[in-house]
Amino acid sequence: MAQSTDKVLQVELVAADRLVWSGQATMVIARTTEGDVGILPNHAPLLSSIIEGVVDVQTADGETWIAAVDAGFLSVADNRVSILAERAEMSHEIDLEHARRELERCKEAGENDDEAREKVRRAEARVRAAERAS
Repeated sequence: MAQSTDKVLQVELVAADRLVWSGQATMVIARTTEGDVGILPNHAPLLSSIIEGVVDVQTADGETWIAAVDAGFLSVADNRVSILAERAEMSHEIDLEHARRELERCKEAGENDDEAREKVRRAEARVRAAERAS
């Protein structure tokens, strides 16, 4: 069922190598450096950095799409939401068992530097996204 354009958001989730998801939504939730932000139609303009985490999209058709994303940017203006990340993948593309093994491997590596922590956050996001889809 098509909704009036002032009651929906046009959303694009883009990774460095591909368009991951595009469509109309009634709500988007993403994790920024300041915490989770919920975007509804007619939201004030916003430009923010996002961190590794889960993006939740409630479509205009009532579906929920979940993605794991790396750090990047979120832009909101005129009912258009753009999420740009180095890597992003939809939850249904993630092999949950493989993602769990990767998370354990990252944790066991035990390195205590920024790159190691980033790998753990990325692996945790993939696991959360896949679990929420199942």
